[in-house]
Amino acid sequence: MGRELKVSVFRYNPNEPKVKPRVQEYHVEEIDGMTVFQVLTYIRERLDPSLLFDFVCRAAICGSCAMLINGKPKLACKTQTSLLPNKIQLMPLPVFKLIGDLSVDTGSWFRMMSEKVGGWVNTKKEFDKNALEEKMSNDLAQEIYELDRCIECGCCIAGCTTMSLKPNFIGAAGILRVARFYTDPRDERNEKDFYDILGTEEGMFGCMSLLACDDFCPKEIPLMSQLATFRRKMVLASLK
Repeated sequence: MGRELKVSVFRYNPNEPKVKPRVQEYHVEEIDGMTVFQVLTYIRERLDPSLLFDFVCRAAICGSCAMLINGKPKLACKTQTSLLPNKIQLMPLPVFKLIGDLSVDTGSWFRMMSEKVGGWVNTKKEFDKNALEEKMSNDLAQEIYELDRCIECGCCIAGCTTMSLKPNFIGAAGILRVARFYTDPRDERNEKDFYDILGTEEGMFGCMSLLACDDFCPKEIPLMSQLATFRRKMVLASLK
């Protein structure tokens, strides 16, 4: 027999405001290779079908199952219970709108952020469906890919102290999105255009450099180096 896991789960449904937020405890027997996602699935299928949490891919690609696991933003499908104590506390991600229990609305926030920073290739060229794909070097393609690996799970946003102080801050995910298109030669915005997005308290200069975002990124994107690089670029742009 495996360990008995004591799982404390935040419970609250905004559609039932008369029922106050609470923490509910469940007992689950641990099995080899068990993840927090499997724990939640067991609870919902065997113990409490009313439990709300999100998942799609179960392979650390979609980012849907992000939550606070013992106080730290993590992906439930990637977190092995063997690496945790037998007492596990599960809470929804802060910052984002609560849907219910462990389910939050990250999609609306990321859409707002994308619209705010212009998260697409900005060009005045008319699209030609018959044209050949524009070539770029492998090194440049790899650099763009590295900036484009964000799965929009919200872990960096939830772990960011600045977000709790400045609700309009675009966070590491927003800065990384801008960096991706700054690097892409197909984007026709100039340095001033990017400075107008990042050179504010809501952008690069709002970051307090605590770098929790770098600590909690489940895809291990080098956020620390990217933030440092673009802070320097924005400082230089401000001097021109």
